[in-house]
Amino acid sequence: MRIWLNKYFGFSKGEFNGLLFLALIIVVLKAIPIIYSYTRPLEKDDPDLLAQIQKITIADEKYADNVREHIENTNSEKAVKLFNFDPNTLSADGWQSLGLSPKQAKAIINYTGKGGKFYKPEDLQKMYTISPEVYKKILPYVKIADQGLSGSKKYTPFEKKEYIKKVAVIVDINSADSAQLDEIKGIGGAFASRILKYRERLGGFYKKEQLMEVYGLDSVKYAEIKDQISISNVPLKTVNINTAVFNDLKRNPYLSYKQINAIIQYRKQHGNYTGITDLKKVVILNQQVIDKIAPYISF
Repeated sequence: MRIWLNKYFGFSKGEFNGLLFLALIIVVLKAIPIIYSYTRPLEKDDPDLLAQIQKITIADEKYADNVREHIENTNSEKAVKLFNFDPNTLSADGWQSLGLSPKQAKAIINYTGKGGKFYKPEDLQKMYTISPEVYKKILPYVKIADQGLSGSKKYTPFEKKEYIKKVAVIVDINSADSAQLDEIKGIGGAFASRILKYRERLGGFYKKEQLMEVYGLDSVKYAEIKDQISISNVPLKTVNINTAVFNDLKRNPYLSYKQINAIIQYRKQHGNYTGITDLKKVVILNQQVIDKIAPYISF
């Protein structure tokens, strides 16, 4: 392009470079407004503008309500009619005849409709819808009917009922059913049900103290009931330890799963047990556990 300009217009190299520089400046000046329009920050509205508009709207609404109420009050004052009335039974039209606006009358009707009561003429002062001026005008005309002690409801004196204490009994915990266990003073239906379930799992009780193993029945509760229970000589349910499988022994609350497996494995390795002393050879069993399960196993 420089050669062409030099040939037809006689442009030197320096003039050509100046021309290019001038063209570049023109392009940049043309591009600046476009670039600025894309990069300039958006103008944000004042954050308080919406709140100010809402305040103006609310203020206008309040003003309109006040004007409306003023008109209603003005109209109602023109037709005020005073007469004897019971505020507990007066209708909305009756309140408006006394000088209240429809809105004020409706507020009082809502109060009485929800169970509100006026027991004396002075109670009208607690209604914010009744202005002091109106209150003074209508007070001499308030006539409240006698409502008695509790309105339309008749008063019935409290009748004291004597609590019937449970008579102390002696109950056999190995043969008693739920109803008989419930007769024990200090034992309710919940404890009676738990005792029966634990007795079934054990196979019977062989001493009273086993009741403290029942869930929730602690030493304090046991001390309260121990003189009301007895244990009969009913045979306990036993399990033959030489033929028992895992499920036969797992119901016993005194044996853990590991101890049951150890008993069965020892029997497989060394043959049948001949007596209670053979159980001492099972390493995982201590004397305390052996004493607890002894009444419930046979050989």
